[in-house]
Amino acid sequence: VQRVGGSQVGIVDQPPHVGWHSPLGGEDRAAEIRRGDAHAEAPKPFGQFLLRDLADHVHPQRVAEQRQVAPPTCCALPARDHLLAGLVLAEEHGVPVYSSIRRALHAGGDKLGVDAVLLIGEHGDYPWNERGRHMYPRRYFFEQIAGVFGESGRSVPVFNDKHFAYSFADAQWMWDRAQELEIPLMAGSSLPLCWRNPYVEYNKETKVEEALSVGYGGIEAYGYHALETLQCMVERRQGGETGVVSVQCLEGNAVWDAADAGLWPLDLAEAACEAIQNKPEGHMKDHCENPALFIVEYRDGFRGAILMLNGYVTDLAYAARVDGQVLASEFYCPQTPHAHFSYLSLNIEEMFLSGIPAYPVERTLLTTGVLEAALDSRYQGHIRLETPHLDVAYTSYEQIRWRPTATRPSGASLIPFGHE
Repeated sequence: VQRVGGSQVGIVDQPPHVGWHSPLGGEDRAAEIRRGDAHAEAPKPFGQFLLRDLADHVHPQRVAEQRQVAPPTCCALPARDHLLAGLVLAEEHGVPVYSSIRRALHAGGDKLGVDAVLLIGEHGDYPWNERGRHMYPRRYFFEQIAGVFGESGRSVPVFNDKHFAYSFADAQWMWDRAQELEIPLMAGSSLPLCWRNPYVEYNKETKVEEALSVGYGGIEAYGYHALETLQCMVERRQGGETGVVSVQCLEGNAVWDAADAGLWPLDLAEAACEAIQNKPEGHMKDHCENPALFIVEYRDGFRGAILMLNGYVTDLAYAARVDGQVLASEFYCPQTPHAHFSYLSLNIEEMFLSGIPAYPVERTLLTTGVLEAALDSRYQGHIRLETPHLDVAYTSYEQIRWRPTATRPSGASLIPFGHE
């Protein structure tokens, strides 16, 4: 992304739906927007930086200002994928295409020539391992980026889309490398920045007693979204975030049995589901044949849960008990035109310009580890796993500048992607 002043940002990604891979083969890829899948009209961050109108929403916090970031000027994609939508967009908007991450970050020169990097490492044809983890090469991409920083003697801000890696060891390596090179780092998905109905935002030090999020979809990819929904709220509890001591994954009837045993709060799940507008009549048990549950125990004694209800809901929600009262909120992400990506992109831009993350990157490190532990628990027969390595303590943000505070999208947020 090129600033008005003349500098640039490299966008590192890989194209979707290709029949070949192997980053070790030397063809690193970048600058992609998903089309032809479940997010066919979704402006992922790359598309947002190319097509600006959708990012300029009308909402209570929006003020008129001159934009400081202009469309991207470099990316890396193999030429053989020229028919993919990302490459088509790059050509339409005059974005140069390079064959490797290093060349993209050099931006036509012989050293680091960009002011920030947008890393999206979740597309392409990669296997799932035996534990159900999709083996996207996020660490490899970050290694290449950090390598360019190291050889250039300077670092620039990096945004990593979604969780850090399919392995917490890789995520920890990325975290340590960022600390070593003093890389301004931000990560995560758009879930913490979507519409909340009703709008709920805790003050820091709120006395949250217990909490739960409801989600749907694939247990890894969308389990991460449900984890972020929970974590972006509970990190603001009294004492701040302290880390996680154990994680357990349950599935099927064992989920309801655990509720009967008092291991997780069914009443919070019912409140969260009640907040979701688009769902069939009846109780969750009547519609969800194979629920999945993550039970998360924190170092300060707090307990959280993530409940996946495929067949019953197609939106996410959150519920908690605060001072004995239950309050729930739907986390609404519109399917067309996926305008929540606009708010994510606005916060990415803010971080690119300031070098200061909009919210703690430690959240992503912790949720990456919790997700790995949950899937390890599942693989090992749904046992409770202790997680002494997840001693990730941090303090939540003071405030986020770019976010919707209405309960549903309006204005430019309703305009289909690519339309005026």
